[in-house]
Parts: sequence; C-alpha cells; structure tokens
Amino acid sequence: MLWFLIGLVLISVSGLPGLFLRRDGTGGERLASLLTLAGALFGLLGVTAALTAGSALSLNLPWSLPGEFLALRLDPISVIFLLPLFLVTVCGAIYGLGYWPQRQHPASGRKLRLFYGLISGAMMLLLAARSGLLFLLAWEAMALCGYFLITTDERTAQVRRAGYIYLIATHCGTLALFGLFTLLDFHSGSLLFPAAATLAAAGSSTMFLLGLFGFGMKAGLMPLHIWLPGAHAAAPSHASALLSGIMIKMGIYGLVRLTSFFAEIPPWWGWTLLLLGAVSGILGVALAIAQHDIKRLLAYHSVENIGIITIGLGLALLGRSYDQPTLTLLGLSGALLHVVNHGLFKPLLFLTAGSVIHTVGSREIDHFGGLLKRQRWTGLFFLGGAVAICGLPPFNGFVSEWLIYLGVFAVVQYPGSQLSLSLLAAPALALIGGLALACFVKVFGVTFLGEARSPAAAQAHEAPPSMLWPMGLLLFASAWIGLFPMSFRALLESAAKAWGGPIPPRLTESMAPLGAISVAGWLLLILLSLIGWLLWRRSQNAPRALGTWGCGYQFPACSMQYTASSFADSLVRLFRFGLWSRRQGGNLTALLPARGEFSSHTPDLILDRTLIPAFASIAWLFRWLSRLFQNGVVAIYLLYVALTLITLLTLLAR
Repeated sequence: MLWFLIGLVLISVSGLPGLFLRRDGTGGERLASLLTLAGALFGLLGVTAALTAGSALSLNLPWSLPGEFLALRLDPISVIFLLPLFLVTVCGAIYGLGYWPQRQHPASGRKLRLFYGLISGAMMLLLAARSGLLFLLAWEAMALCGYFLITTDERTAQVRRAGYIYLIATHCGTLALFGLFTLLDFHSGSLLFPAAATLAAAGSSTMFLLGLFGFGMKAGLMPLHIWLPGAHAAAPSHASALLSGIMIKMGIYGLVRLTSFFAEIPPWWGWTLLLLGAVSGILGVALAIAQHDIKRLLAYHSVENIGIITIGLGLALLGRSYDQPTLTLLGLSGALLHVVNHGLFKPLLFLTAGSVIHTVGSREIDHFGGLLKRQRWTGLFFLGGAVAICGLPPFNGFVSEWLIYLGVFAVVQYPGSQLSLSLLAAPALALIGGLALACFVKVFGVTFLGEARSPAAAQAHEAPPSMLWPMGLLLFASAWIGLFPMSFRALLESAAKAWGGPIPPRLTESMAPLGAISVAGWLLLILLSLIGWLLWRRSQNAPRALGTWGCGYQFPACSMQYTASSFADSLVRLFRFGLWSRRQGGNLTALLPARGEFSSHTPDLILDRTLIPAFASIAWLFRWLSRLFQNGVVAIYLLYVALTLITLLTLLAR
C-alpha cells in the first residue's frame, strides 16, 4: 500500500512545481510529465503487490471525521479500473508536451497540468477508498478538477457553457450520492463499505435508484448523458482522453461496488440496467453517426460503450438474481474487460483526433480530407482505434464484446425461464456494432482518404514524436489484449469472486474460448500482413503516372466527395424518430439538377430538445409572475401586507 500512496501523491502534485516556474518555459511541463511517470510506476508497484499478495491490501488509520477510519483497500475490482488509469494518465501527460505546449499557451498551460494531476490522484484515491466520506471527498475533488479541465480555454462562450452544464449535472449526481451514503450508514450502522454480499435487502431499492442516478450521471448513461458531448468537445484532446476513457468509468465503478454490497439482488435491477444499456448503446451510436464535430462524435461513442458495459453488468445482476453463476461470470467479465478496453481505444481515438485538430485547426470533419498522405502514423493509429471500438478482431474490443455475447447466449441453457427475454440483448449488440462500423467508415473515409477539403488540410503535417509515442503505446496495449486475452483471465475471475454472490466457476476454455480467440487473432493478423505485402509488391510494378478514374470528370474537385452529412444521411433518417435531425436542401428535382446544397444538424434529444426548452419556459413563467406581482403599484403592495397579516393571525388563532 505504501508504493500506491507514494504514486498517488506524486501524480497529484505533478502540476504544482510548474506554478512557481516561468509561464512560457518548458521546465514546468517536463517536470509534471516526469512526476506523472514516476507516480504511475509507483502506483503500478502497489497494484502488483496487491495482485501477488493473494489477498486485498488494506490500510485503516483513525481520524476525527465521521466514519471512524481512513480506510483504503486494493482488491481485484479496484485494480481493473486502476490499470488503464495509470497508462492513460502517463500517455496524456507526454502527449500534452506537443499538443498544449507551455510556450504557446502561457495563460492556461499551468492550470491544465495542475488539474490534470489532481484529477488523476483523486480517481486513484476514489478507487481505493473504503469509507463513504472519503469516497465522497475524492468524488467531489474529481468533479471540480474535471470542470477546470473542461474550461481550460475559458475565453470562448461555448467552452464556458459546456463547463456550466457539466458542473450542474455532476452536482445533481453528487446530491444523490449523499442520499445513498446516508442510507448506507443508516442500514449498516457505519460509513465503512460493507463486505461483499453481506448487506440485507432493507432499503436496497432506494439505494440502488440513488446510485443509478448519481453514478449513471457520471458515466453518461442515457438519458443522464447531457453534460458529456459538450464537455469532451470543449476540453483539450488529452484531457478529453482522460475524461472519456477514465473519469466516466468511475460511474461504472460506483455501480459495480454498490451492487456488490447486497446479499440479494432483485431481478428488476438487472432488467433496468439491461434496458438502459441497450437504449444508451443504440441511441448513442445513432447520435454519433449524425455528428460533424469529430470530438462530439467520439463523445457520443462513449455513451454507446457505456451502454455495452451496462448490458454486461445487467446480465451479471440477472445471474445473481436467478442464481446462475455462469451468466454472472460472463456478464461481469465482459463488462469489466470492456472497461479496460474502452479505457485504451477511446483515449487513442481522442489523441489521434487531437493530432488532426492540432494541424488543421478545426474540429469539423468536413474541413479534413486526404490526411493519410500527410499524417500516415496518425491515420494508422486512428484506424487501429476504429477497428477496436467497432469490436472487430484482432483488437481488444472484440474480446470483451464476445464475452458479453456469450453471456447473452448462455441464457439458451435455461429454456422457458424468465431470462429468455434477455436474448434481445444480442440483436441490440449486433445493431450497435454495425452502426459503429458505419460511423467509423464515414470518419476515416472523410478525414483521411480522398482529397483535402480545406487549405489547412492541404498543408497538414505529421504530429511530433511526443504525440505519436503515446498513441503507439495505447495501440500496442489494445492489440496485446486482443492477441493475448488469456493474460486477463485470472484477474477477471478474481474480480468476480470479490463482487460477491455464489462463487462463480472458472473462466474455462469451454465457457469462454480465449485461447481460440488468440489463435484466430494471430492467424488473421498474419493473413492481413501477407495480403498487404502482396499488394505492396504488386504496386511496385504499377505505372506511376496513371491517374484514378474520375467518373468522367477530367479534373475532380473536393466538392465531389461525400461530406459527413451526405454519407450518414440514409442512416440518420432511419433513426429520425429518436434524433429529430434538421435537414436543409438535398432534394433533387430533375435528372440534371442545378447547383444545390445539403446540410443537417442533430441537436441532443435530452439537452437541446427537452431540458433547455423546459427550463426556458419555466424562466419565462417566473418572469411573467414577477411582472404580475411586482407591478410598482403601492396599493397592491399594501394589499399583500394586509393579506399576509390576516393569514398569520388566522394560523396563530388555531
């Protein structure tokens, strides 16, 4: 535990020395990266000690605050969430040296690095906390640091708006968590976390609903995702990588930890998470397809992947409710492994998107085009992340989604039971995967293929090594899990045991063929490499001066290419019942039509279509009431005073 605490302190204070160094110097940012790297290595030593000890590492120190003890504990569930945290934190710190250098951002560089380290340390503390009060302190520190990361470039109104929405949403969730831990103290008699599967059913449903709201708000579970797209788009790209890849998983961690407390799990908990996960996954990816801003698009894919994780957790809860250990093991293993996987490929995608934004100067996909010719490494890393997030082999997204599929299909073993309804999760997962593939075909094609769509894209250049190496490391980690999934088998089994309930069986090859997945992944990788080599050999003899057929046009222009709107229009219209997109133009009236334009815009259904109009109407109502009652007529004010006195005298007379 000592190594872990040293790492926590080093990461937390990594941005502090820079406050005392020059605004435009490089010493502060380099020292912050070095301290972050050292802290992650010490933290990894602590995690390794927890894994090799055979039992969870604990630390209990007396303190005067409520809760009796400052309780810390590292168990396999905490370790699963800590591993991607260490890697992404280090990669983001190094990436920031090239993406957000101090000399180019003297006003905000020190602030960014200070709160980047603080939020990473707060999340480490949160994952180790075993006291409700300490958990809430770490949770609030994480929430406030997230606000300052989002509003790094606070000069623009759009960034400030995203920060305000995030701050309101996160504190609404925190209020629910205050209620949750108050009830936990009432029913268990202590603010310390109870052991797994030991808490009685009394008050469990109320605690679950409070936790679902509070933790679901942080995770971005639909319809509680309202803060997420704007916040991830507004923050610097490496901060977005940390927020999307790691911070939102603290909501998932909270749900996993909360549901582990109870000895009995009502079936409606699992059905609720299964339904919310399916809705989040499908609508999240549908909203992503409709986006033109590359960072908002990736943000909605976070909503989609949180939905996939929630489906796995819902299956695990159903397994606990109906006493089916196999279903519990497969569902929980798939959910937790997808936590790790999403914590790798989503930061990779945000970092590659940041590389594109850094050189083009825009987040609009239609301002890119042809970047593979100028950013070969960035394009390769983005393609690897896209393959992983679409759940395709040989990368890690396939492994975790396959485990969840196996959990869904395990229900077939119990014909006639109430679990049969959960088979509907399989087509939901298939639809999510198909739409994700279509979305990233659009993004990769419009961004990296074809011709440059703007002068800035035509002059683009590759990112510096300080930005490329973190991308390569995340891609390597994603490929490692995809090609060696057995390396996580023991950790997933230990996490399932720590979660509570009946002791699940081992994750055997007959239950989850991780070895076969590894062999198939290697064969596919070898086959793709062979095909690529043969194509390269053949291309060496091809004539260099031969142009590509331009469909009859002698001089094709970039305006002849698909735009982000036109490529996705047919898919967006399939979901018009839930997206309500606004389309302008695009209607052809003749065989040879005149020049025309087409554009589309898809506001968020919950925030832009529901909450903002509702609050605007409430504000208008209160303004109207204010003008009605505060009309400036003295006689009316005297009437108010008289009515108030009469009311008070009537009440006192009783």
